[in-house]
Amino acid sequence: MKKLLFAAGMAMLLSCGSTNKNASPQWVQLFNGKDLADWTIKIKDHELNENFGNTFRVENGVMKVSYDQYDGFKEKYGHIFHKNKYSHYLLAVEYRFVGEQVKEGPGWAIRNSGAMLHCQAPETMKKEQDFPISMEAQFLGGNGKDPRTTGNLCTPGTNVVMKNALFTPHCVTSSSKTYHGDQWVRVEMLVLGDSIIHHIVEGDTVLTYSKPQYDGRDPWVKGMGFADGGLIGEGYISLQSESHPIEYRKVEIVDLSAYKASSVSLNEAIRKIPATKKGK
Repeated sequence: MKKLLFAAGMAMLLSCGSTNKNASPQWVQLFNGKDLADWTIKIKDHELNENFGNTFRVENGVMKVSYDQYDGFKEKYGHIFHKNKYSHYLLAVEYRFVGEQVKEGPGWAIRNSGAMLHCQAPETMKKEQDFPISMEAQFLGGNGKDPRTTGNLCTPGTNVVMKNALFTPHCVTSSSKTYHGDQWVRVEMLVLGDSIIHHIVEGDTVLTYSKPQYDGRDPWVKGMGFADGGLIGEGYISLQSESHPIEYRKVEIVDLSAYKASSVSLNEAIRKIPATKKGK
């Protein structure tokens, strides 16, 4: 977390203002461990909230992405969206990959999932749309022997700025370690509106980028009328269904929007975020 605080303090591009410095930021559980009451499901080629194959479910206090009712993946990429829209926040997700990839899943999607940041609203997705316009904090699991980073970035319908230059490739790897097997991994994402975004894996900042924006080359972006290069300062959060079973035992957030008017107050709020233990 020390690396995170230093990066946030050095890189924020926010105007000065005022806010309540006495308020303490708090963790809020987005997943209640019981049901999917606050979540909206969108699976490719299916209507909103049609949970094809009972893909998204809650069992034993864990949110599961499962494919035991599929006879083949057939590119049915899915996402489950939390009901609230956010701009400035620290999101934490604890996940683990389990079992085997469903039949017909693409090779690149083995032990592959992610959290989508600043998503378009789920009801604006087309029935045949595979991924929401967003920035993906990509989760990858190792195969037991080869290096494979997690906390990477992929950009469906978006671009970002990295090292002071517009970054247009679809994905970029982080500097994280490899996490093999079915171990639980904690990834945090510090998202500060349309300025800075950090990916933090097990306490280490592994990737930083800025100025998330729409990519006008993308047909979904063009078809929905988003301006090429338009900055994305807020949106929804979703978790992926990408053909490999995955479990989420914790999805929690610290909403920092009350502090966004002042870089000083925002830095102080980040420093005051309570420590939270990994695990349920």
